[in-house]
Parts: sequence; structure tokens; C-alpha cells
Amino acid sequence: MAFSLPALPYSTNALAGQKMCQETLELHHGKHHNAYVTALNGLIESKGLAGKSLEQICAEAGKAGADGAPVLNQAGQHYNHILFWQVMSPSGGGDKLPARLAAKIDQDLGGLAQFKEAFKQAGVTQFGSGWAWLVIGTDGKLKVTKTANGANPISTGEGTPILGADVWEHAYYLDFRNVRPDYLGNFLNNLVDWSVVDSLLASGGLKSGQSA
Repeated sequence: MAFSLPALPYSTNALAGQKMCQETLELHHGKHHNAYVTALNGLIESKGLAGKSLEQICAEAGKAGADGAPVLNQAGQHYNHILFWQVMSPSGGGDKLPARLAAKIDQDLGGLAQFKEAFKQAGVTQFGSGWAWLVIGTDGKLKVTKTANGANPISTGEGTPILGADVWEHAYYLDFRNVRPDYLGNFLNNLVDWSVVDSLLASGGLKSGQSA
């Protein structure tokens, strides 16, 4: 078996009205994400990854520290992007959340407004490349966190992500130039499919279904 690039759940021009243009999606999905998949497949034999799930590889690479970085750089980015594409929608955005997700955010994070501010700040303050996350923590509570480069909450042991925003420049440069706060605000207000996030909350997080 080998890892594969999943198709987008919408056309490459479907998010243009929400300020994620067709060229961004073509480059980000078709070039960047595809490159991570290709590189990860090239590591399967030499790194002893055969038979392991994508999630297992991320966790093991994270525990290995610097020795695991070559694998995590690719496996983490593959997992991260699978989630990223799923949590956006042409009909996304708004402040009307499914009742279960809204109640959990109220309980654990102090409400939607406070969550959005914390999530945006996580992304803005991530120096260089990385990700902002909404995570089901190991204690079952929701929390906001961030990771550098290709790492994710699975690799750091913080829990399982149910929402992630890519803050590498290729995610937003064509649409927002270098104004990362505007990109993150637009992501939360116009792109996130809260019904998908709610489903991931109910199921305990994304199961990639991919293995080496």
C-alpha cells in the first residue's frame, strides 16, 4: 500500500467567493500537498513504515524528536492537509454552530467569540510556518493550540485535532499577501464548515483511513 492524495471535497474554484482563489487551491492541494504525499511514500521502505497508519506514524515520529523529523515533516503535513480540506466548505462560516459543538465550546472555551480570538491568536503568534488547532485534549476537553512546521497535536501528544488552519504562506499569500490575521479571520468567519467540526467532535477526531 501507499499513501494517496485525496480529492478535494469541492471544485478548485468553489471557495473563490470566500477569498480562497482557484490558483491557491491548485497550488496548495495539487502541488504542495501532493509533494508531501510523494515524499512520504519515498520513505516507507527506508524508515520501516510499512503497515503503519498515518496517525501512528505521526505519533511515533513526534516521540522520536529530531530523529523523527524527516518523517514527521511529510506525514504530519499529509494528515494536517487531509483535515484542512475537509473542514472548509463553499457554504461554510457564520456563527450558527450545531448545538453539541456550541455547548462544548461554551463549556470548555468560554464561548464562540473567545474561541475565535484564541484560535486567531494561536495562528498569528506561530512564528514562521505551522498550524493553529482546535483539539480534543487527552482529558476530553477542547483546547486551542499551535504547532510549528508539519507537527500536529497527535505528534505532540496534546490530543486529536478537529479543526486546523494552515499558516504556511502558501495557504494565504495569493489572497491576503502577508496579512495572516485577515486570512485567519476569513477562515473562521467564511470558510469553516461547523457541521464537519461537530461530526469530528462526535467521532473523536479525524480518522485518515490511510496507511503505508
